[in-house]
Order: sequence, then structure tokens, then C-alpha cells
Amino acid sequence: MGTVSQLSRLTQFLKMMELQGLQGEATRLQDAPMNPERNRPSAQDFWIAPGHQTRMAIWTLMTQLRGSGFFDFAFTCLTIGNLLVATIFFVTPAKGLRITTAIIAVLLAVDMIVILAVPRIRLEEGWIGIASVVWAFLMAVWCILTDRVVAYGKREEEERLTGRAETRRTLKEWIAVLLATVLTVIFILIVILMTATLGIRGRDSTLKMYGDRILVDGDKYAVHLGCVGNVTHTDGQRDPTMLLEAGEEPLEYDLEHWAYSAYKNKTISRYCYWDRPGYAFSDNAPSPHSAGMSADALSEALAKAGEEGPWILVSAGTGSIVSRIFSSRHMKQVSGLLLVDPYHEDLLHRIGSPSRGFLLWAWGIISPLGTVRLAGALFKGRTREDRVYGRNAYQSGKFIKAQLQENLVADSLSKSEVVSARNIQSADTPLAIVSSGIEVKRDSEWERKQKDLTKLTDNLVGWDVVNKAPHQVWQSLEGRTAMEKRLRQLVKAAGKIKSAEE
Repeated sequence: MGTVSQLSRLTQFLKMMELQGLQGEATRLQDAPMNPERNRPSAQDFWIAPGHQTRMAIWTLMTQLRGSGFFDFAFTCLTIGNLLVATIFFVTPAKGLRITTAIIAVLLAVDMIVILAVPRIRLEEGWIGIASVVWAFLMAVWCILTDRVVAYGKREEEERLTGRAETRRTLKEWIAVLLATVLTVIFILIVILMTATLGIRGRDSTLKMYGDRILVDGDKYAVHLGCVGNVTHTDGQRDPTMLLEAGEEPLEYDLEHWAYSAYKNKTISRYCYWDRPGYAFSDNAPSPHSAGMSADALSEALAKAGEEGPWILVSAGTGSIVSRIFSSRHMKQVSGLLLVDPYHEDLLHRIGSPSRGFLLWAWGIISPLGTVRLAGALFKGRTREDRVYGRNAYQSGKFIKAQLQENLVADSLSKSEVVSARNIQSADTPLAIVSSGIEVKRDSEWERKQKDLTKLTDNLVGWDVVNKAPHQVWQSLEGRTAMEKRLRQLVKAAGKIKSAEE
């Protein structure tokens, strides 16, 4: 009881310190001057709430490894299946069973070679995935040897007792042999699909990317960051850079095209974009991984790349949660917010619903088979781009794992972080929101929450509801036009703020 009461008092103390730290740090950060002599930001420019530091320390102790998605689980299940077949049908050795198991072992050896030989796959799988496939291969070989030894021992015993080896089998033995053979043939088909999927992954790993992968979080994983355009200045002040955040899908497929169009139209002089952990060219992060942790990863990647603000944050859907947290921690560097059909914190329960989590888990379990990806590559002409960041990106185990990580903490850690971010957010930051007309008409609660998000700051530039625009507003011409219009206004508003500060 004493330990429980001490733990309770410690929890209350940490909560009190967190609240006090949030209030005091927000005031300090608003008044803190920037150091113009630095060429790149330091840790002081990237503020992290004290309570969040505590949570990050706990999660770091709990999860030091990135993990390897679902292939390690698949290899483990295959190993268990092989061992169960070898154990259940131990007394009925058969040459056919040894042949099918040998085929499995050969295919697993190919998988092992592919994982070890392709640097990108080797990195993504990590030592867990490598150990899983090696163990699966060794157990397949062990099953072959076991069956062979049992067959040899049985023949020796029969020759000792009867003077000859028994070649006849009972009906029960034939049924056992048939069942074991059928099971191992199923295993062969599974391994063939997994091998083909690994081949597809090896092919996809050759896709070139714009930008760099930057190690973050103590070099545990790397995130992709790219910037387009040169740094420009107006009246001696650095012009804002647009920082793009994806929604529910990788942004390279179409959202980044809108950003490039705005850049070519000279609406913005420069923009940067990144992939959240598990999306497109970025690695998966250790679990659990919240929106605030993604914001931390982005902060670290920008710092390591030597990128500075001011930033105009442009984000869509669930990505707006990350942008809002990032904005609250970089108030001196964020000069504008453009949220495109953003998620409200009160609706995060939709992302974090148990039913959605179960479906993601089930889809992830069968993802190593790659049936849809293989069919798309063979019969529909799907390319590497489609599978890495395009229309088929949702089929990869890496992306599914990222979605599952978001699901697990959406209504807990992520919601807590974004609620705190709303309280900390500077009221003077220019804000523009562009909402989907289809979503607003379809869902009255979504409409109410979109309206509530217009009150994030006291400096609302505008709120557009684009008729006939889907959740991905930029996929319609009217949506792209509205987004670029609001972006142009945010750039002007950022210039006015700089002039007022001078």
C-alpha cells in the first residue's frame, strides 16, 4: 500500500509540474529573442514540453527497437506451423513430407539471402526480421533431418524385429501423410508469395527520392526530408518557407505537386516536405509513436539539415494534428498555418477506434503475402512509385504499421498532446482553413468541428468550404485554387508581422 500511495503522489506531482511548466514555458518562449548569429537552430529553439520529455523518457526505456513490421511475425508463424506438423506427424515419416519441407527450406534460404543482400530491406527488417527468417530456415532444415532420422530408426527397428522393412501403411497412416503433405504444400504457397513480395520490395528500394533520409531519435530511425527552392530575402528579412505535412496518404503522390505548382507560380519562394515515420521513404518509428513524437522527429530532422524558419505550415487531414503540435513548440518560427480539411482533436476517436485497429492488424498480418501488390504489378501495371508513395502505398506492411501506431495512441497520447498544443498556440499566428464541401455536407459533426478550428488563433485569414471537393481538397481544381489563394494571403500576412516586429 505504501508503494501504491507513493506512486500516486509521484503521478500527481508530475502532472502539477507539467501544467506549471507548460504555462511558464509558453510565457518565456513568447518573450525569448532569437539569436541571429546562429546559422542553424539549437535545442533551445525547438521547445519540448516538460511533461512530454517525461513521457518520451519512459517510452524510450520501454521501446529501444524499431521492429520490423509484419514479416518477422509471418516467419515466426511459419516456423511454428512447420514445428507443429513435424511434432503431430512425428510417428509417420514420409519422403513426400521431406521433399515439401525441403522446398520450404530452399525458399526460406532465398528469403534470407534477399533480406541480407538488399540494404534497404535489411535496414527495415532489423535484427528481429533477420533472426526470424534465419530461425525459420534452420527449423525447416531441422524438420527434414528429424523426419529422416525417425524414418531411419523405424526401418532399423522393423528389420530387427521382422527381418525386413515394412512398406505397407495403415489407412490412418495414409491419412496422416496426406494431411501433412497438404499442410506443407500450403506452406510452400505462402513462402512463394512472401518471396515474391520480398522481390517486389527489393525492386521498390531502388526508387530514387528527392532529398535525404535523416537519422532522428538517437539514430533509431531515419525520416525523409526534401526542400525545393532557394532561400530568399525581402527587405533584409528571410522569406517564409512552406513546410508541407501529409494527411492520411504520402504527400508525394499529389499534394506535393500542388506545392510545386505554387512554387512555380511564385506564390511561395521555397518549400520543404517530409514523410512521417512509416510513410513513403521514411522508416518506421519504435512503438508507441504519437503525433507529438512525429513533431519531435520533424524538429530534429530540420535542425540536423540546417533548415530554419520562418515557416508557413500547410497540412491536411490527420497531418494537421502534427502541424499544430509543431506550431505550438515553435511559435517564434511559425508565421502562418494553412489547414486543409483538418482533423479536430475531438474526432481522434475515429482514428483510434478498436474496430479500425483490428482491421489494420488483420490487414498487416496478411500483408507479407502481397497478393494485391503482386496482382497489381503483374496485371495492372503498377509501378514502384505506385507502391512506395502512390495509389498502392496503403498495401505495404510499413505503411500499415504506421497507421496502426497512429490508431493505438490517437485518442490518448496524441489527443493529450494536441489539446496542450491548442492552449499554448500563439493567438497572433495567421490561420487559414480550407474544408471539403463533400465532408461538411455529409457529416454535421465534421462541419461543427471545422468551424471550431477557425478559432485556433485570433488571426483568421479565411475559411473556405470548397463545394464538390473531397477530403483531399487539392484533387479538385476549385480546391487547389482556394488553397493557393489562402497561401498567398498567409505569405502577405507573414510579411506584415515581420514589419510590425521591426
